[in-house]
Amino acid sequence: MNILDVVTPCSKATANHRKSFATDGEIINTLLKHNMSGLYRPVEVCKLLDTMEILDRSLNDSNFRKLMKIRNHRVHDFVANAIDLCEPMKVFVCSDKEEDISYIRKTAVARGEETELANPNHTVHFDGFYDQARDKERTVYLVPKSESLGDQLFQMDRQEGLDMVKRRLKGSMHNKKLVVRFFCLGPVDSPFSVPCVQITDSFYVAHSEDLLYRQGYEYFKKLPNDAEIFWMLHSSGKLVHATSIDWDKRGVAIDYKENTVYSVNTQYAGNTIGLKKLALRLAIRKADREDWLAEHMFLMAVHGPDERKTYFTGAFPSGCGKTSTSMVPGATIVGDDIAYLKTIDDEIRGVNVESGIFGIIRSVSQESDPIIWNVLHSDRPAIFSNVLVHDGVPYWLDDGRETPKRGVNHSGIWYEGKVDANGEEILPSHKNARYTIKLEGLPNLDDGLDKPNGVPIGGIIYGGRDPDTWVPVQQSFSWAHGVITMGASLESETTAATLGKSGVRKFQPFSNMDFVSIPLGDYIQNHLHFGEFVPKAPRIFAVNYFLKDDGGNYLNAKEDKRVWLQWMDLRIHKEADAIRTPTGYIPLYSDLKRLFETHLGKVYSEEDYETQFAVRVPELIAKIVRIREIYQDSVENVPDILYRLLDEQQERLEQARAKFGDIISPVQFL
Repeated sequence: MNILDVVTPCSKATANHRKSFATDGEIINTLLKHNMSGLYRPVEVCKLLDTMEILDRSLNDSNFRKLMKIRNHRVHDFVANAIDLCEPMKVFVCSDKEEDISYIRKTAVARGEETELANPNHTVHFDGFYDQARDKERTVYLVPKSESLGDQLFQMDRQEGLDMVKRRLKGSMHNKKLVVRFFCLGPVDSPFSVPCVQITDSFYVAHSEDLLYRQGYEYFKKLPNDAEIFWMLHSSGKLVHATSIDWDKRGVAIDYKENTVYSVNTQYAGNTIGLKKLALRLAIRKADREDWLAEHMFLMAVHGPDERKTYFTGAFPSGCGKTSTSMVPGATIVGDDIAYLKTIDDEIRGVNVESGIFGIIRSVSQESDPIIWNVLHSDRPAIFSNVLVHDGVPYWLDDGRETPKRGVNHSGIWYEGKVDANGEEILPSHKNARYTIKLEGLPNLDDGLDKPNGVPIGGIIYGGRDPDTWVPVQQSFSWAHGVITMGASLESETTAATLGKSGVRKFQPFSNMDFVSIPLGDYIQNHLHFGEFVPKAPRIFAVNYFLKDDGGNYLNAKEDKRVWLQWMDLRIHKEADAIRTPTGYIPLYSDLKRLFETHLGKVYSEEDYETQFAVRVPELIAKIVRIREIYQDSVENVPDILYRLLDEQQERLEQARAKFGDIISPVQFL
């Protein structure tokens, strides 16, 4: 059989295309083998050749050969379809080689997407003035007509959504270069691995992913054709001064039937870096099918007595102390944002799916976050976004330094007193300004980062911004009690990490509400089942770093979280007693007094203890009422145990109020 016999029936096959094919015997042999074995019907062979024709005319020889070394024909199709839709001027296929990765950063600077700072290893990126956070309102799930994800998720008809995506992406890369990236979520070649393809026209996005994720080009070369892959296609759209100008047509669409995320007319990393929260939405569906959990969680190790390490995961909404908890002095970090949890050898183990940090920089100071502060002032590579730059030095809110009176920020040239179109003052740095760094080389990096089977999880922590209800730390009575009253009942005040008004109390179950891509009732049932039959399930805890007094002052210092973590470690290893309250177990004063002195060198008064750990009955009951009504009114297939455990908790609170009053000192429960 001659290659021309296969090519001729295909309308898009040109003479140049056939000539190019004749230079690569391996590709020809593969196609002929497929055709002769009957693996593909003639129409499928034509599709393969049409794909190759697009790639052949769009890629130069070097990039064509790099792509062809990946034998997965679905990768070829995805790249060809993106080229056909977005119509880029050129295409760059990035391998794992240092020269390719270096080219990404250099081009981000050359195109003005990033600007080098006084430290030559640091750059700054500015998103558009109105493109500063995850846009939940324009993130939509594409759902077939016969399916529903529940009322809590924004969704539209799949075909209508795909048509909308294609209209917005059509020709969106004119005069730009399309970049093809290959990464792996989780350690490479492990039970947790998820291969990902990111296509983007933003070299800032591509550069950010080099700091945040494990390279995957070599891994892709070994992938079988039937491997499950996550696909991401992003275009910044029209640019002026290297920022997206059609932000009012910004959108993210998630086609979970094809494991594909589309993003257009935006540059903010939370909307564009497909491997982050966008891939989390796909991973939650994959976990649902395969009986594991994909969570918005940090992963870190608390170092306890006798050099013991206990691994914790923790779910906190953005801006609520998640990264700072994973980075507390004396602990070691595995990851600060997204974890996969699986049962391996009868224990729950976890991995950080990332290998870097995209963190909120506000309030990072030498005093409160010394590790991050030192990294950001070292020669380690870093990208700053939406900060104030003066004389090549980045500044951000609450950084402990005197803020310059002038500089450059996300609004352009900035000066003290500058206002926006509505007359509101523009702050020197955005509240949601960020830093992007690698984990590799951090002095507190745990040795479990790349272990193929992950690390054993001893505890799970839930926390949010709560000014008046939860105590600083408590432990659940059981796995189910923790899942329902702490995870599924989590609330938090909003922050600048998402668009909209800050300081509004929001329902945030498992700190994953923005990313849950299955019906919420099913998601809760998955959690209940996941730990139910594990011989040694992790203990579940709740924390609250944001409890305030009547004057609006915080009742705890930022560093107090070190003590709460040490107490949790003691509880897991049965080395500390606790007081049983209506909502969970809380510490004894004597234990906290010792821990504060040992780990912080502070005197912890009994008065502070009684104020912080008082059981605030009216607020706790009001919370139960709110949570119950949300589930009754807007969530389908809620497990019956949720209502039963909430009712039992309310009954315990009512009984305690009848005996002790509205605000109950913890010593009353001794």
